[in-house]
Amino acid sequence: MIRAFFDNLRLAFGTFVAHPLRTMLTLLGIMIGVSTVMTMMALLEGLRLKVNKDFSQLGANVFRVDKWPQGFRFGGGNRMNWNKIAQRPQLTVDDKRALAEHCPSVSRTGASSWQPAQRVRTGDTETQANVFIIGATVEYPELSGITIARGRMFNDTEEVDGRRVAVLGPDVADKLFPSVDPVGQEIRLKGRPYTVVGVMARRGKIMGMFNMDNQVMIPMTTFFGAYGKRRNVSISVEAKDADSVDKAMEEVIRVMRQRRDVAPTAENNFEISTNESMAKSLNDLSNVVTAATFGVCLLSLIVGGIGILNIMLVSVTERTREIGVRKALGARRLRILAQFATEAVALSVFGGLIGIGIGFGLAFLGRWMLGLYTAVPAWAVLLSVGMSSGVGLVFGIYPAARAARLDPVEAMRSE
Repeated sequence: MIRAFFDNLRLAFGTFVAHPLRTMLTLLGIMIGVSTVMTMMALLEGLRLKVNKDFSQLGANVFRVDKWPQGFRFGGGNRMNWNKIAQRPQLTVDDKRALAEHCPSVSRTGASSWQPAQRVRTGDTETQANVFIIGATVEYPELSGITIARGRMFNDTEEVDGRRVAVLGPDVADKLFPSVDPVGQEIRLKGRPYTVVGVMARRGKIMGMFNMDNQVMIPMTTFFGAYGKRRNVSISVEAKDADSVDKAMEEVIRVMRQRRDVAPTAENNFEISTNESMAKSLNDLSNVVTAATFGVCLLSLIVGGIGILNIMLVSVTERTREIGVRKALGARRLRILAQFATEAVALSVFGGLIGIGIGFGLAFLGRWMLGLYTAVPAWAVLLSVGMSSGVGLVFGIYPAARAARLDPVEAMRSE
């Protein structure tokens, strides 16, 4: 049995070598489908690992209070009434202080607000209008996983006095000060000078889109003076320890409802989100994209399978006389069936292996050239091999069965 299997493989590869162009054109659909699966799985797995790593750095006892829902939600039961949400009252720095004062299980709180699409200038150069300006309290960086690589964070006095000091993201620092230390230099926001006191450590992108390094952080009081006081803030809350998170959340909800005069039977007019819930929502998005990717790739594999079906039917027609001779010499129907089925599976598996190699190459190029966080999971490789061999088997059965049913006498008469 094993010898027969290897004989069938040898015959299959002999056929491939004899018709290289036809073989490669047949493999094209399989290669495209498998390489797409590998590349997308590498991107999604890398994204999942990066997101989980980023959220794990925030600590297990940190959660957030926001006006707007965080993350992604799917399904009809999770639809949001965005008009109603937009009418919610803004969160304020006073809310941040109240939570720190009236929640015994809370150790500290921080607040932040954002102004996107801003241009940062120096006397010699400027960035594109895509920099995020963050207004932050002193506690915000440590509660959000931000570390200072050079210089320092602004202090309480600078925040209270509304001084024009700034902490740059590394991309902004590299753009504005490529050959000098940014600390102590001057930048301009909306035409006003700010002294650089620190540079954040590099963190990369979230979801491959939002650049965490293209930011400038300034004191909250300064931010309100520059971009308007009536702005919503996001509040980061740190429980005293991981075991106190649930109790701290209950206290935060109670205080926020009291401050907002929410009726006992009414729902919250604010959102509470933990690192785990945000990571879960991003993983849910990853699962949806994965399912969509499989659907697209399955179509490509079906097209490749049709190509295999077509080429195997041609092969049976071309080798009708050979089949007749083999059957006349005693080859059984099962042996002929196994020969052509093996040839179809070997053809698709060969295409799958090439597709896996292309997928690995694209994942490496994405990491090397574009800075994407990619990781090829082992299950994606096994799944790709299984899908390609399954396609070959399904679409190769009919031509193999047709070859096995040929009458030896009629086959030998074929020209």
